[in-house]
Amino acid sequence: MAEDQQDKIPNQIDEWKESLKEAIGLEKSFEIQLREMNMGNGRIALLFLSTFSKDDALTDILSRLSYLNDQELDHDGLHKLLNLYLPASQVKLCSSYSEMINEVLAGNTAFYVDGFDTVIIVDVRQYQARTPEQPSLEKVVRGSQDGFTETLLVNVSLIRRRLRDPKLRFEMLKVGRRTQTDVCLGYIEDITNPQLIEAIRDKIKAIDIDGIPLADKELEEMTINSGWNPFPLVRYTERPDVVAAQMLNGSVTVIVDTSPSAVLLPTSYFDLVQHAEENRQNPFMGTYMRWVRYLGILASLFLLPLWFLFDQNEALKPEWLSFVGTEKDGQIPLILQFLIAEIGVDLLRLAAVHTPAPLVTAMTLLSAILIGDIAVKTGLFVNEVILYMAVSAIGMFATPSYELGLANRVVRLTLLLAVFAFQVPGFVVVTTFLLIYLAYKRSFNTPYLWPFIPFNGKALLGIIVRRPLPSNKKRLSIYRTLDEAKQPD
Repeated sequence: MAEDQQDKIPNQIDEWKESLKEAIGLEKSFEIQLREMNMGNGRIALLFLSTFSKDDALTDILSRLSYLNDQELDHDGLHKLLNLYLPASQVKLCSSYSEMINEVLAGNTAFYVDGFDTVIIVDVRQYQARTPEQPSLEKVVRGSQDGFTETLLVNVSLIRRRLRDPKLRFEMLKVGRRTQTDVCLGYIEDITNPQLIEAIRDKIKAIDIDGIPLADKELEEMTINSGWNPFPLVRYTERPDVVAAQMLNGSVTVIVDTSPSAVLLPTSYFDLVQHAEENRQNPFMGTYMRWVRYLGILASLFLLPLWFLFDQNEALKPEWLSFVGTEKDGQIPLILQFLIAEIGVDLLRLAAVHTPAPLVTAMTLLSAILIGDIAVKTGLFVNEVILYMAVSAIGMFATPSYELGLANRVVRLTLLLAVFAFQVPGFVVVTTFLLIYLAYKRSFNTPYLWPFIPFNGKALLGIIVRRPLPSNKKRLSIYRTLDEAKQPD
């Protein structure tokens, strides 16, 4: 009862203004504005942030209020203001002091009338937002070129444009005691498993932290709790069409304000190697592109360790691989050459991120060609190391999920060190351990290696082959959807 009394809005404007100085920094923070006026036979005030509010909308509201007369602000004054004088589409009453502060900090305007312990919250905010552009990590040759932005409302509208389903739901949650970050939970009510929705919602609501200024990545760490696991247990995407397609399959999407990407849950290893471009081509070409991508991913994992293994063990090489291996060693041991090359690729990637865009191409070409060529000519490196390192790097960049590509690099380094230390047993043990480790991983009760482990032949065929759309009549069984049929049999 004491807490309810403490959270009550003062009904005297002078007391209300004084409380705002401590609660929100009125008169200390320049963007917190209080516009006080005499209207009718009473006093009113508008509390808002100048950085978010629309000037024209506030001016329109004030001009409407100028028509108030002495009899308007009686005991039913708030309801008259709400229904007659406020030309805004989103208006509500608020009697909680803490809720009023949170609404103002979110960009809304609090309309206070002297003598009332309730305020009117008017949504006249306007966030600075860039125009939707083609995603930088998920480009397609054909198809939509719009991607998510840092504004949650824009991102939701991009999904709504593609899914005009009356059962589509977007629940709004807040995370962070200080940041009060808006987090949106999206799903299709008559498709998605209710237990999955409830599990994700409960995980988000249970977060107790100062804030998540780094948006979806911090939210992932607080909900998934993957610890030191290098493999991503959620799927990030910057494409609204990918989100719409996955929601139709039964996935849940989580959108965090200020982040230009959405999180798809649950996910598996094979979800992370899918790309929208495959579905923008006919089934034959889509399958071909998928196989090329899979070969690139396998090359990024195993090409360097296998080449190193064959080079160190001539007896293991079959006759048709007799050309594999070095004719002469460099001045640096091969294992060090591999490690230096790996670090060099990482340095190039980091340098490309921090280099101004017009200079990136020139910087990467000079670094890759000149440094690699000089290293070979001086005898520090052998040609094969540069060649196979380049192929592995291309395979890593061909991985649709950026996070999975980085995790695969760690696996490659581990395999290299295992081959160097233990030869064939090291390669076999690390590969087996990796397979078992991934088989035990789960993303919101979904096996990470499904449909390979546990085995589902029909679903696995759908991953290997991009089947024609008319043959995809059922949703994936792993999501346990309420409605399994995507189209009539």
